[in-house]
Amino acid sequence: MAGQGNRGPGSGKPDEMSLKARKRWSLVVLLLWLPIWIVIAVSLMNWLDARFGRMPIWAEVPVYILLAFAWAIPFRGVFRGIGRGE
Repeated sequence: MAGQGNRGPGSGKPDEMSLKARKRWSLVVLLLWLPIWIVIAVSLMNWLDARFGRMPIWAEVPVYILLAFAWAIPFRGVFRGIGRGE
């Protein structure tokens, strides 16, 4: 059909990554980006502590929860569907 462009094997869109590529990229993200993100998050919390003083626990817990999920938001597409079989 016209207008479908180059498609990889089994992909629905031209810009979709294969399952194998997503699995490899998810390992890269987990092994490289996650430790970097932890250092960034701890540094941010230490900076906030030094700048404004210790936050009350009711304010600190939501910040940690937000930081715990914020690292994965840009990588939703990489992690989507990697748990299923090939």
